[in-house]
Amino acid sequence: MEMKYGGYAGKVLKIDLTSRESSDYPWTDDDRAHYLGGKIMAAKILYDNIKEGTDGFSPENMLVVSTGPLSGTNAPASSRFNISAVSPLTGLCASSNCGGNFGLKLKRAGYDALIITGKSETPVWVEITEDAVQFHDADDLWGKTTSQTQEAIGGKSGKIVIGPAGENLVRYAGVFSEERTAGRAGMGAVMGAKNLKAVTAIGDHKLEVHDRKRMKKIYKKWIKRLQQHPFTGDSLPKYGSSFLLRRMQQHKMLATRNFSKGQFEDYDMIAGQTLAEKHLIKNFGCITCPVHCGRVVEIDGKRVKGPELETIALLGANLENNDLEQIIRLNYLLDELGMDTISAGNIIGFAMELQEKGLWDCGLHFGNTENLFQVFEDIAHRRGIGDLLADGTRRLAEKFGGEDFSMNVKGLELAAYEPRGAVGQGLGYATANRGACHLNAGYLVFTEGLGFHMNPYATGAKAALTVMNQNLMEGVSAAGCCMFPLFLFYPGWLLSHQHNPIAKLVNAVLPLAAPFVNPLNMLPGKFFPFHLPDLPYTKALAAVTGMKMNVGMLKEIGERGFTTERLLNIRLGLTVDDDTLPKRLMDEPQIPGNDKSRVPLQALKKTYYKIRKWDDNGVPTEEKKKALNIK
Repeated sequence: MEMKYGGYAGKVLKIDLTSRESSDYPWTDDDRAHYLGGKIMAAKILYDNIKEGTDGFSPENMLVVSTGPLSGTNAPASSRFNISAVSPLTGLCASSNCGGNFGLKLKRAGYDALIITGKSETPVWVEITEDAVQFHDADDLWGKTTSQTQEAIGGKSGKIVIGPAGENLVRYAGVFSEERTAGRAGMGAVMGAKNLKAVTAIGDHKLEVHDRKRMKKIYKKWIKRLQQHPFTGDSLPKYGSSFLLRRMQQHKMLATRNFSKGQFEDYDMIAGQTLAEKHLIKNFGCITCPVHCGRVVEIDGKRVKGPELETIALLGANLENNDLEQIIRLNYLLDELGMDTISAGNIIGFAMELQEKGLWDCGLHFGNTENLFQVFEDIAHRRGIGDLLADGTRRLAEKFGGEDFSMNVKGLELAAYEPRGAVGQGLGYATANRGACHLNAGYLVFTEGLGFHMNPYATGAKAALTVMNQNLMEGVSAAGCCMFPLFLFYPGWLLSHQHNPIAKLVNAVLPLAAPFVNPLNMLPGKFFPFHLPDLPYTKALAAVTGMKMNVGMLKEIGERGFTTERLLNIRLGLTVDDDTLPKRLMDEPQIPGNDKSRVPLQALKKTYYKIRKWDDNGVPTEEKKKALNIK
C-alpha cells in the first residue's frame, strides 16, 4: 500500500532468530499518524505482542529498534534511535535512546524499525541491506569489547553491538553504536540472552519529504536559535553536559554518598569546567547535531569519548571520589565492557553503604575506588561479588537488606539528581514508566534549579508541570530527536539573568501555574491548534511528513505513548505500589531540621493521577483510553 507521509522509509523489518527468517511487519499510515515513531512506535508494537508474564531473558521478548520521521532529514540533533523491550532489570517495558549512526543507516537500508524476537542457538550477528538479511556466525566476536566488535566487523555500515556485560547477562548491560550507548534498563542483556552480538545496516534508500524547501528554511532558523542560546550555543559545547554539576551542587541536587546527601565537598574537582580545562582534547557531536556536547579525552595516548554528567556524578560524588582522571578511565572501561554507567555507579554506592552498615562484607568503601577497575571486570564476567552486583540494586537489597537506601524505582537505578533538592523530580522518578530515569521523569529538575530557580520544595504546580513535560518529551523523542535542543523552550535571556525582576517574578509564579498548565494536560489536542516559536518540532514534522501537526497534536501523541507503556506495564505486573521512591528520599529530610527537604510523594502522586485521568490504583480509565484512541 502506498505511503502518504514523508520522512519514513516505509517498512518495518521483523527477524526471528530462532528460525533465522525475516519478514515485513505491518505498519500503516494510521499507525504513523497516531504513534509517530521512536519509543512510541515501539510501545505500540510491544503492547500488541507482549503477553503477561514475559521475562526479559525469554525468547518471546521482543527487541524493537525504532527511528523517528525527522531522522535522516538533517534536522538538528536528529540522529537518535530508540531500543525498547521487556527489561531484565525491571521486568517492565523499558526503552533506551542512542545517538550513534545505526538509526540513520537502518533508514538508508529501507526500514523505519527493526523487531527482533526468538533466540539463536549459537552466537550470531545480523547484516541488513536493502536487498537481504544475512545471518553470520559470531563465535569469533564473542568476548570482544564494544570497540573491538565494531572494528572486527568493519565497513561503513551502521552497527549496534554488545560487550562482555551483555553476553553474560548483566542486567544493566547497554547497546553501543559507535561511541554512543543505549545504556539504560539492560537492552544489551536482552541481546545477549538472544545470542545476538551485533546488527549492521547499510543501503542507499532515499527518503522523500513533504515540503523540502520549507523544511530547509525551518532547519536553518532552528540551528541559528540553537547557536544563540546560552545552553546549546555556549555551555554545552564548551563544557559538555557536566557543566550542570556546579548548579546541582549549588541547589543540593548532586547525588552524594549513595544519595545520603545532595552536596559533595570536592565537587569542583570533577565539574565539567575542570574536565574542559585539564582533559579536553576537543568536543564532538552526533551526526546532524550543531551542539557538539560530546567530549574527546586521551587515555594512554588514545583518544576516546569522555564521561558525561551522569557518569561523573555517580562515579564521583556518589562514591565520594574526587579523582577525575580515574573517572575518565572507569567510564572508558564501562563503555568497552558494555555497561550502563548510571546503574554501575548506583550499585557500587549501594554496596559501599551495605559494607559500612555491616550488612555485606564486599570490600567496597566510600572514597576508596582504586579497586573498581577489577570490580567492573568481575561484574561484566559475573565473577565473585561481581555475579551479585550484576543483578542490580533491587535484587541485592532483597538478598542483604537495605531496601530503604537501595536507590532504584521499579528496579531501575536513579539518575544523578538528588530529588530531596527538587521534589518535582522525585515525583517524575516515581511515575516514569521505565523507572528512575531523569528524562522519562519529565526533567522537572531544570525548572527547580538547573535553569529556572523555582522553589524546589513547593508542591503547587509540580504534578501539572511533570505531566506536561513527560508528554512533550515523549513526543519529541518519537520524532527522532535529542532532548538538549528542548532547552530552546526556555528563553535564554531568562536563564542568563536569574536575578532580574522578570526572572524573579517567573520563579515566584511557576509554583502557582497549575490552572494554566492543566488545560494543556487535560483537554484534547484539538484545543491547541498552534505552533510555538521555541518548539520547532511541530513545524518541522508538518513540513517533513505532511501531517497536520501542532502543539496539541504533539502533546497528545506523547500522552498516547506514555499511556500505552503504562498499560503494558500493568499487564506485566505493575501496581500502584511500584510508583514510589526509596524511603530515604521520602522519610529522611536531606537538611536536618527542615522537613520540607524530603519528597512528599503521596500527595503529589494523588494529584498526578487525577490530572492523567488514572484511577486511585494508577490505572488509566476507559475514558482516557478512548480519548487517546488506544485499542
